[in-house]
Amino acid sequence: MTTTQTSGIAFLKGHGTENDFVIVPDADNAIELPAAVVARICDRRAGIGGDGVLHVVRSAAHPEARPMADEAEWFMDYRNADGSVAEMCGNGVRVFARYLEHAGHISAGEVAIATRSGVKRVHLDKDGSVTVAMGRARLPEDGVTVTVDGRSWPARNVNMGNPHAVAFVESLDHAGDLFTEPPYAPAEVFPDGVNIEFVADRGTRHVAMRVHERGASETRSCGTGACAVAVATARRDGVDPAVSGEPVAYTVDVLGGSLTITEHPDGEVEMTGPAVIVAEGAIDPAWLADH
Repeated sequence: MTTTQTSGIAFLKGHGTENDFVIVPDADNAIELPAAVVARICDRRAGIGGDGVLHVVRSAAHPEARPMADEAEWFMDYRNADGSVAEMCGNGVRVFARYLEHAGHISAGEVAIATRSGVKRVHLDKDGSVTVAMGRARLPEDGVTVTVDGRSWPARNVNMGNPHAVAFVESLDHAGDLFTEPPYAPAEVFPDGVNIEFVADRGTRHVAMRVHERGASETRSCGTGACAVAVATARRDGVDPAVSGEPVAYTVDVLGGSLTITEHPDGEVEMTGPAVIVAEGAIDPAWLADH
């Protein structure tokens, strides 16, 4: 980790439906975060612990985000727990917005946040929930078959700016332990890996899911995954807002709580859920330098 700081690297800890993140404020993009450092920070026994790192950078200071700087002041440079770079994280962007409010950079209301999958529009509600305009789902025709413990299911290909494979199961227990990525075929459908969701019905427009997140194993929640699940479930149920002209909303239970996902007739998918900052501190640079 390269930085000009010597007294400690500021961080915060936050979560959205128990999908938890280490937040590293770095407005000027002065802190380098190689994969090994991110993995050490996210280590739940030897580090701070988290499903990923939210690197908070001004868009104008980051080469990937500079083209979006006129539209969004802040860039969510998101990293998975293994240090790999990710296009987008739905729970992460809610926590990112909550951090911006916490730090005094924004107030409740609308904010635009740059991500690797484009600019996301976020609304911080006075009741504490955060709503994110997640963009439109893409539904490629090529799906995969997912296999766990001898059982196999077809999984729908849904792209929410990052790739998802959505499989409907009778019981979430059928997903196994999800410590390792469930095998899927054909592998070439997702050359860069995929987030895999297992989904069970709970009621009318109400489902529950478990997820193996690419680069992070099973997590307590996945915002883009919940969006992918809601869209896949709507199509399975024969519902398409673009055809009916009416929005459709699904409650998606995750291990860490519930999210409300609404798909509008224009294809825009909105996600509403909580976002909480729980702690602040400083990372000891000597600890990082020793590893």
